[in-house]
Amino acid sequence: MSWTGSSLWAGLAVVVLTAAVPAAAQSGFPFTSESLNYSVNWPSGLGLGEAHLTAHQGVDRWDFEFNLDASIPGFSVHDHYRSAATGNLCSLEFEKDLSHGTRRAKETTSFDYRESTGRRTTLNGGKTEFSISDCARDALDLLYFVRRELGQGRVAPPQTVMFGAAYDVRLEYTGPQVVSVNDVKVQADRLIATFKGPASNFSFEMFFARDPARTPLVIRAPFALGTFSMELVR
Repeated sequence: MSWTGSSLWAGLAVVVLTAAVPAAAQSGFPFTSESLNYSVNWPSGLGLGEAHLTAHQGVDRWDFEFNLDASIPGFSVHDHYRSAATGNLCSLEFEKDLSHGTRRAKETTSFDYRESTGRRTTLNGGKTEFSISDCARDALDLLYFVRRELGQGRVAPPQTVMFGAAYDVRLEYTGPQVVSVNDVKVQADRLIATFKGPASNFSFEMFFARDPARTPLVIRAPFALGTFSMELVR
């Protein structure tokens, strides 16, 4: 009888102590701020440069930033994107600063939800206004929205995304696929994002880890010189 009573109390103590230990905190977006580093390569694996993707969680907002530096003899690519978004991932401001060889482009787009208006200002002083929905998204913000949706078992629906001009974006989930990350084979979820705009169409190929943060492992994107591959550096 005494042994049984002791076992009961010991069992209750284990339950209480287990409940008192907090669950391990989830890391990465959308749980915390994060900083991800990538190598930029040709499809052959030849290194071209590096890229950095960061997310900073503030009070009721997110700040995202993407920087890419790559080059070959006689031609360099320097891309900088910055996005500010609400906690629900509705864009507040989007900044794009690009340098591809001798071509330079810089612009800022702000989103005014009270007036349902977006305002775009370019490097040469050009200004345009356009109507927006009650939750507009820019291209960088979209990447994080896609990750959040994947984490909840969904594929982001078709939508209009601002990337200078307005693009109709459709995402297609093609299923699991094994990719190489730092010479290690891992299973990832593959998505194709198709952008259709007034003057150009292009597609991105993206592979996301099956972790809670849906970390982007590999992104293959088109540039003037061909398709660059960004591979996560752990």
